[in-house]
Amino acid sequence: MLLFPPSSGHFAASGLQAGDDNLMQEVNQNLAEEAGLNITHICLPAESGEDEIIDEILKINEDSRVHGLALQIAETSFSNKILNALKPEKDVDGLTDVNLGKLVRGDAHECFISPVARAVIELLEKSGVSLDGKKILVIGAHGSLEATLQCLFQRKGSMTMSSQWKTPQLQGKLQEADIVVLGSPKPEEIPLSWIQPGTTVFNCSHDFLSGKAACISSGVHGISPIAEDVSLLAAALRIQNMVSSGRRWLREQQHRRWRLHCLKLQPLSPVPSDIEISRAQTPKAVEILAKEIGLLADEIEIYGKSKAKVRLSLLERLKDQADGKYVLVAGITPTPLGEGKSTVTIGLVQALTAHLNVNSFACLRQPSQGPTFGVKGGAAGGGYAQVIPMEEFNLHLTGDIHAITAANNLLAAAIDARILHENTQTDKALYNRLVPSVNGVREFSKIQLARLKRLGINKTDPSALTEEEMRKFARLDIDPSTITWQRVVDTNDRFLRKITIGQANTEKGCSRQAQFDIAVASEIMAVLALTDSLSDMKERLGRMVVASDRNGQPVTADDLGVTGALTVLMKDAIKPNLMQTLEGTPVFVHAGPFANIAHGNSSVLADKIALKLVGEGGFVVTEAGFGADIGMEKFFNIKCRASGLVPSVVVLVATVRALKMHGGGPSVTAGVPLRKEYTEENLQLVADGCCNLEKQIQIAQLFGVPVVVALNVFKTDTRAEIDLVCELAKRAGAFNAVPCYHWSIGGKGSVDLAWAVREAASKESRFQFLYDVQLPIVEKIRTIAQSVYGAKDIELSPEAQSKIDRYTEQGFGNLPICMAKTHLSLSHQPDKKGVPKGFILPISDVRASIGAGFIYPLVGTMSTMPGLPTRPCFYDIDLDTETEQVKGLF
Repeated sequence: MLLFPPSSGHFAASGLQAGDDNLMQEVNQNLAEEAGLNITHICLPAESGEDEIIDEILKINEDSRVHGLALQIAETSFSNKILNALKPEKDVDGLTDVNLGKLVRGDAHECFISPVARAVIELLEKSGVSLDGKKILVIGAHGSLEATLQCLFQRKGSMTMSSQWKTPQLQGKLQEADIVVLGSPKPEEIPLSWIQPGTTVFNCSHDFLSGKAACISSGVHGISPIAEDVSLLAAALRIQNMVSSGRRWLREQQHRRWRLHCLKLQPLSPVPSDIEISRAQTPKAVEILAKEIGLLADEIEIYGKSKAKVRLSLLERLKDQADGKYVLVAGITPTPLGEGKSTVTIGLVQALTAHLNVNSFACLRQPSQGPTFGVKGGAAGGGYAQVIPMEEFNLHLTGDIHAITAANNLLAAAIDARILHENTQTDKALYNRLVPSVNGVREFSKIQLARLKRLGINKTDPSALTEEEMRKFARLDIDPSTITWQRVVDTNDRFLRKITIGQANTEKGCSRQAQFDIAVASEIMAVLALTDSLSDMKERLGRMVVASDRNGQPVTADDLGVTGALTVLMKDAIKPNLMQTLEGTPVFVHAGPFANIAHGNSSVLADKIALKLVGEGGFVVTEAGFGADIGMEKFFNIKCRASGLVPSVVVLVATVRALKMHGGGPSVTAGVPLRKEYTEENLQLVADGCCNLEKQIQIAQLFGVPVVVALNVFKTDTRAEIDLVCELAKRAGAFNAVPCYHWSIGGKGSVDLAWAVREAASKESRFQFLYDVQLPIVEKIRTIAQSVYGAKDIELSPEAQSKIDRYTEQGFGNLPICMAKTHLSLSHQPDKKGVPKGFILPISDVRASIGAGFIYPLVGTMSTMPGLPTRPCFYDIDLDTETEQVKGLF
C-alpha cells in the first residue's frame, strides 16, 4: 500500500496486487476509509513475473509521495529478491530482512512487524490465554511469518517449535503443543485427531500476506477455538502500520537535533601538507552525513562517495523552521598570501559542532580552477581545518563552473550570431526564419511572445504583424561597440585578454575585438550566488544586459531568446553542494563570484538551506572575499539586501604577519621567503599595524553588527604579540578577541572563538544598511568611498559619468553598488598600507550586472583574466596512475 503526504489531516493509500482476488481489497478499502486514508490499488496481471513486480516496487520506492507499501500477491510469487526490493521504511508488512533483523535484535519500536503475527498474539492475549511457559507449534509457515511468530512468542516466554507438514515427528509435536498456529493449509492426509483436545489452534494459512486467513472455529475433537477473525485484525493492524508510516514521515518533515558522528583527528607535529592531512582522514559517506543533519533521501543527489547536491524542495519542507544564527567571516586588509579566512571558517564550525555539540554549517565559495593550477593553489582551508576530499573540492566538484561556462558562452555565441544574421538578411527573410512554418503551422514561441509584449505589440498571430512591427520584432540592432558580454574559460590564460573574433570568410566581415574572462567572473556566477529560487534565477538570467542597441536601449538575454536554454543549463548548478570538514561536520560549497567586479560571497540558497538545517540555536558560518572593506561591505549591502537575512556576528580575521605589514614592515610577495621582521618578535610593528584592524572593526560597526576578532596564529607568533593584538582589538571596540590554533590542532584550537561567537550572537542585532538604494548612483559610490575606505572624495572619469547617466536613464539607478577595487589597500593604491587618509578615489569606469542586480564602478584597471606565473602550480600536480591519487595540490 502506498501512503501519500497528508492533505487536510488525511492520508492517501493504495495497494500493489498481482491477480484478481478482491476480497481483501474490499476489506482494506473499508478500513482505510474509517482511518481517513484514501486508498488506491495498483493491480498487475496475475501472470506478472518477478521482474515486473520488482519494477513496480522500485518505482514506488522512488516516489517521494509514497510512504508505505503492502503486497497482495500469491505466496508462491514471493522471493527474497522481491521482498528486499522494498524500502524497509515503506515495508508496512514487515517482510524485509532489515525489518526482521531489527525485530530479532530487540528494536521493535524502529521497525514494522508482520500484521498477521501481531494479530495472532493480540487475539491470544485478548482471550485470556497465558503464553508464559506454553509450548507453541508453528506448522507450515515460511519466511518472515515463521521468523516473526517465533520471535514474538519467545518474547512472551513461550517455548516455540517450528515444523513443516511433512516432518516425520509431526504427530508427536502436535500432541505436545498447547497452541498450534497453521501457516499454510493442512494437507488432507494429516488428521485433526493428531491435535490434542483443548489445544488452541490458529489458521493463518491461504496466502497470509494478502490477509486472507480464518481461525478454526469448530470444536472438533475438543479443540478450543478462538472465534475472532485473524484476517480482519491483521488488516486493521496493517492500516495501523500505514498510519504510523505517515506519522513518521510527518515527524521527519520537522527539524530535529542532529545525530552527528564527528570524525576524530590525530594531529601531528610538525603539521604535514594539506593533501597529506586530507588523505589521512576517511570522510563519511555523504548519504550518511545527509541523514545525520536531517536531510531526507529524496532531497539529495549523490555525486560519487563524498559529494551530493541538495534539492531546493527542502526549503518548502522546513519553511516554518526557525533559522539559526548567521555569522560572517571577514578579514583585515590582507597580504598577497591571504590571512586564512577559509581556515578560520572551517575551524570555527569544527569547534562548534565537534567540540561544543552545537549544530553548525560552513558555507564556502567554490574555487576557480584557474588559480588552482596557477599561483594560489587550492582553497579548501588548510592544516587541520579543511574541507575533504580537498582534490574534489578544488577541481571539478559537481560541474557547476562548467555549467556556467556553457551558459555564458551560449549567450556570447547568440549575440554575434544575431549580429551576423541581421547584417546579411532583409527584414522579411529574418522574420520568416525567426518565426518559421513547421508542418504548415506558424506560431511564436513563449519567449517571443514575451518580447512582443515588451515592444507593445499585442498580437499572437505571426501573420498579423505589419511590416514595421515585423522589423521592430526581428531586429535587435545591437551596437557592437557596446557589447559587454564576454566569453569565459576556467583557466588562467593571459593571451585571451584581448582577441579578434569573426575573421573567417564565413562570418562575412562581422569581426570585432573581444576578450575572454575567467569563468567565475561571469555575471551568471553572480546570478547563481544571489538567486533564491529556480524561477528567480530564470528572471535574473533573462534580464542580463549584454549590449545596447543603436538607440541606446539595453539588449537582454530575453531579447535574444536564450533565457530558457540558459536556465536548462543551470538547473542542476542551482542546487548547493554538500561536503564535510576533517571532523565530519557539514559544509556547503556553492557559487564563487569574483570579489572585485562581483560581490565575492557564496550563494544565498546555501545560506538559507543551512540556516533551516541547523535550526534555532545553530550557526551558519559563511565567508566574504578579500578584506572587510570589500567582501564584508558587499555581503551586507548586496547579499543581505537580496536575501533578507540578518547577520548576527562578524568574525574579523587578523594575523600578526599582516599587521606587521600595515605597521611599516617590508613588502610581502608570494613565492618569496618572508623577511626576519615577520619571523621574529616585533611589538612596535604589530602595534602600529593595528590601525588597519581598528579601521575594519569600525567598518563592521557601521552596520550595527558585533565583531569578534579571530587572530589566526602562526608558529612564529610570540605570546607577547598575540596578547598585544587581542588587547588592542578590544580597545578598538571588538566584542572579543581570541587567538585561534585550528590550523595545527583542528576544531579544538578554535573552541575559545566558538564560545566568543556564541556569546556575541546572543546579543540583539542592530543591523542596518549603509545607504538607501534610492540615492543617486554617484551618492552611493561616494558614501562607500568616504565611510568605508576613508577617502576624501571621489573623481569620475568622463566615461564613468556617461555610463552613470545611461544606466540612470535606463532605469537601473536604484541598484546597490559593487565596488571593483584592489583588495591590498583601503585605498586604490595597493602599496598604501595601514589606513590611508585624504585620498581622492578615482572611478575610471562604471558597468552594470543587471541580472545579478548591482552596478559596479571600476577603481583603476581590473583584470578579469589572470595569467600564469613563470612557475605555475601545475609543475607539481600529477596523478599516480596506479592508485589514481592526485599529487601536488596544496
